[in-house]
Amino acid sequence: MPKGEYPSDDSKIGTSRRALLRGLTAIPVTASAIASPWAKTLAPLHQRHEDEPATLVRTKDGRSMSRFRYHNAERWMTALEVGFLADPRHAREALHQAGFVTQQALCAYLLDVGFSDAWNARHIKQDIAKALSYAIACGFGHDCPDMARLAAVLSPYWKWGYHYHQWEEDRPRTGGFIPATITPLVRALVDRVHDVTGHPRPRGCQPRPQEARS
Repeated sequence: MPKGEYPSDDSKIGTSRRALLRGLTAIPVTASAIASPWAKTLAPLHQRHEDEPATLVRTKDGRSMSRFRYHNAERWMTALEVGFLADPRHAREALHQAGFVTQQALCAYLLDVGFSDAWNARHIKQDIAKALSYAIACGFGHDCPDMARLAAVLSPYWKWGYHYHQWEEDRPRTGGFIPATITPLVRALVDRVHDVTGHPRPRGCQPRPQEARS
């Protein structure tokens, strides 16, 4: 098995997640069926959001799309980490950028565990909070209350692409987030996707300090 194609044995998510994913590679599993490893956690989400049940099946094409989305997230993440977004006055721009990066990263994870790209496009769209809840229901294991709060502020992230003068009284609220607080939260989420999917960093992307030491 080529290096980086699947999560390594030291992946933080653990052996049980890898065993579940291998099972989903073998046969399609309807998320609402008893056979699905995440049926109990997905069913309430389907009902709450009135989504059609997802069919989880891992494929080479899905894995390839997952890697593409993760690489997209990493490349656009650099815009959050450069100096011009460090200014608190750029909070709206940072939130819009963070929304795109987070959506790409979370969809990369959902694709990796077997959600289809068509299902994501139809039901996730630009709802970051929803994407995060589905990812967590499927073993993402990223317990970060501040990221959950940011996801709610970001959703749907298209709203941050408008200039404030285009809004009347009901302007979107930043929740107190500024670039300096947005960036580390999104970086931690993107790193988590890297860790649990096992996707290699895109070419030219600098390894994180902990990876450089390993």
